[in-house]
Amino acid sequence: MTEQWFTGVVTKIVDETHNTKRFWIRIPDKEAFHFKPGQFVTLDLPIHEKKNKRWRSYSIASHPNGTNEIELVIVLLEGGPGSTYLFTEVHEGSELTMRGPLGVFTLPEQMDRDLFLICTGTGIAPFRSMAHHLHLHNIQHPDIYLISGSRYEKDLLYKEEMRQLQQRMTGFQYIPTLSREDDTGWSGRKGYVHNVYEELLSDRRPAHFFLCGWKAMIDEAKQKIMAMGYDRHDIHLELYG
Repeated sequence: MTEQWFTGVVTKIVDETHNTKRFWIRIPDKEAFHFKPGQFVTLDLPIHEKKNKRWRSYSIASHPNGTNEIELVIVLLEGGPGSTYLFTEVHEGSELTMRGPLGVFTLPEQMDRDLFLICTGTGIAPFRSMAHHLHLHNIQHPDIYLISGSRYEKDLLYKEEMRQLQQRMTGFQYIPTLSREDDTGWSGRKGYVHNVYEELLSDRRPAHFFLCGWKAMIDEAKQKIMAMGYDRHDIHLELYG
């Protein structure tokens, strides 16, 4: 784990949904930014005099591609000084102090069980990185289920991209699930992500679980997965908020 801080330059910002933005950041001092899919970076933002209250961590949403540029997808938190600063003060050309890559929320060395990638909101970021990495490098893998929960269809991140990847990538299923969608035009899953993996795993076959998103979802998922008979070592976590 590196502690070295460096400067990143924002090269592009895209409004993805009403409350999320995608940020592309280049690290000029590095010829290539090497990381494992699932890792994150920490930003040191000028929002507090105490350094540990200035730090905000975000999963890398892009896959390792040998360049010195990465993508982050960030949600605006009401009253959140970090995301408010990024949304209002940071523009293309802005410099950010950052460090990384950090974290061990990465693909298992032994790809011997089905993978259940369960997320809410921007928690899809590390899973997008993992899925593209596996596909682009033609890495052998078991069946992968990406279960992405949001309130409404308009909140789903990378929806069309993940649907296209499902068409190209054998053994990869993208299952968007909406908890509050009241539009009769939605033909996909409704309810919460927990119902989806519980149904898919009615046979209790061996599986790895990767959970990324809000604490309430992760806490409930941990309880439900262990109640199904799985061991806590089968569960890998990345908390947001």
